[in-house]
Amino acid sequence: MSESLQALADHAAEKFGDAVLGARQAAGELTLEIRADSLRRVCSVLRTNPLFSFEQLIDLCGVDYLGYAAESPRGARVGPRFAVVYHLLSIARNQRLRLRVFANDEMPVIDSVVDIWSSANWYEREAFDLFGIVFDGHPDLRRILTDYGFIGHPFRKDFPLIGQVEMRYDAERRRVIYQPVTIEPRVLVPRVIREEGYGARDE
Repeated sequence: MSESLQALADHAAEKFGDAVLGARQAAGELTLEIRADSLRRVCSVLRTNPLFSFEQLIDLCGVDYLGYAAESPRGARVGPRFAVVYHLLSIARNQRLRLRVFANDEMPVIDSVVDIWSSANWYEREAFDLFGIVFDGHPDLRRILTDYGFIGHPFRKDFPLIGQVEMRYDAERRRVIYQPVTIEPRVLVPRVIREEGYGARDE
């Protein structure tokens, strides 16, 4: 870990204590795993404290770890399924920082940080729409990319690739309607048919 990232990790460990569950370097940036119940306190300090000065939230995204490689010998997934990742930028200190927070599997709920970084507004709506992660305290949490009547969350790994419904314009009703998917599943991987004895050595 570089000297500046190590100093940042040390400041975070000193300031936040057991709110930081882990720290690691990846792609030249420091990633801190934060306890969900400490998220707002940590984010507020990261923005306002001169030791950090992360005045910009440049991205926020959901993650679905369903089927992730880290599995137990019996095949059960290890750890929570859903996480939210925050990408922060300090212009004053010319540093970037990633935060990762895990949510409960059954009802993934994370505190909103809209009042800390206003840019979180649309990012949180996107994560809600695509992953079904609820941001508690968000002023207007509704879908942003899919239709208001859309069923499900299309970035979840168990969402079918062809979707669950399709929409079309009905000339008789003069409006767009939903109907069950009529697309036949296709195999997009080309089949390779080899001639008999291909590759065998000549005797």
